[in-house]
Amino acid sequence: MDTNTQPDAIEPIRLADLTQSISVRLRSTEPTLETPAVRYYDAEAVVTSGFVNGTVHLGFDSEDLSDWGRLLDAIEEAEQEADLGEPFTADWPRSGRTAYIRFIAEDPYVVEVHDGTSTQIVVSVPLDMGEEWIAESRERLAAARAALGVGAEDHPGACP
Repeated sequence: MDTNTQPDAIEPIRLADLTQSISVRLRSTEPTLETPAVRYYDAEAVVTSGFVNGTVHLGFDSEDLSDWGRLLDAIEEAEQEADLGEPFTADWPRSGRTAYIRFIAEDPYVVEVHDGTSTQIVVSVPLDMGEEWIAESRERLAAARAALGVGAEDHPGACP
């Protein structure tokens, strides 16, 4: 597990099993840019495993928090349908602006960290997450929204 995480660090996303993890950790709770409708935050994607450990800058905005909530809903729906076709795949935040994570709903789950805007390096980590990971992710998202002052009421359709 990641022993470098500060106890008070805000991680809107943390996907982990017993030996490795990928998380999105805020660098500050203060937005680096703010418009009337959107706040932009500085964060980093952190990969921790016995094979590779690394950090890359990953910025996201307040709308991306809503996107993560919608993505969790879509993953849960895809799991319930258990389609035998291609695995559910989604990027967060939207690729192209900054580094991003790609979530692939396979068995085990695979999470990739893409540094697409800089080095073009991709790190792929299989994660054997427990059954409660979606509920835990929603709790983590709600806690991050509260800490940032970005509530579900700010974004229609967002998950609380």
